[in-house]
Parts: sequence; C-alpha cells; structure tokens
Amino acid sequence: MNTTPTPARTPANAMAPSAPPNMAVQLYQRWLAPIVQHMSQLPYSPLAFLARFSIAAVFWQSGQTKVQGFAINFISGTYQWGWPRLADGVIDLFESEYKLPLLPPELGAMMAAFGEHVFPVFILLGLATRLSALALLGMTAVIQLLVYPGAYPTHGVWASVLLLLMMQGPGKWSVDHWLARKYSA
Repeated sequence: MNTTPTPARTPANAMAPSAPPNMAVQLYQRWLAPIVQHMSQLPYSPLAFLARFSIAAVFWQSGQTKVQGFAINFISGTYQWGWPRLADGVIDLFESEYKLPLLPPELGAMMAAFGEHVFPVFILLGLATRLSALALLGMTAVIQLLVYPGAYPTHGVWASVLLLLMMQGPGKWSVDHWLARKYSA
C-alpha cells in the first residue's frame, strides 16, 4: 500500500502534464547542460589575451598602411626600422574617401596613424587596456558612422571585442594585472 500523499490539484499544476519530459529536454539535460557547465568554468585570461592580440593586430595592420619608414609584422617577418612618416597618398585618402567633417585631412591622417600604432601596443601588453580599448572604440564608431557605414558586421565584431576588454579588463596575463597586484593594499 502506498502511503505517499497525492499532492492536491491547484490551479498552478492542474494543467501540468504528467508525462515524462520530451526527448529534447532529456537530450539537453544529459548532454548539453554538462557541456555548458564546463564551458562556463573556462578561465578568462586566455580569452582576454586572444581578444587583445586579435584586435591589436587589426588596428596595427591598418596603421602600418598609413606609414612608411617603419614596419613591424611578426607574422610575415617584415621589419623595417626607421622614423615613421605618413605614406604617400594617405592624406589624399583622407581628403577624397574618408572625408571626415570638422577635421583637416592632415590632422586626421596623423591622428589615425598615431592611434593605430600606440593603442594596439598598449592593448597587446595589457597596459591601460580599458582606456586604450575606449580610444579604439571611438575610432571604430567614427569609421562606422562617417566612413564605411556598410561595414557594420566587421565593426560590430571590433566593438564587441573592445567592449569585452573595457568591461572585463585584460585578464591576468597583462601589465595592468601585474601593476594592480603590486600596488594593491
């Protein structure tokens, strides 16, 4: 004889099915939920380093197209040590294609070349990461809104990576983390 009391039917459970969960729910509970659980425990620092390296490479390579006399590309093995100067045609590019309002083409070209070299190095090192990511996010917004509005899929990926770095920081594999540990109470 079963002595377990039967729960009373309430409006909340009156229409509840008494059948076992369907196959999709069982599949999720058995296979996918454990995978999701393991993925949520992956360490952040390797992801942050990959994000820093990738976004730094995008902006660095763009900056390298704007200068001559100085080239560093670790992947292709291209090295040219010298004093960087604006490449031929860069100011023309800012005059004819980019057409930034309220900014002379000469100043825009210099600012872009400078920003695309300095901030990627900072981000790669994990030094002043959040501020550097903010600067590159501002550059991304200018490019999206004023230069190439049709490139929103690419710019959306850049913005996502930069926002991740701004919100979560550079991770443990960074100068920022080392400085914070060294100078924290």
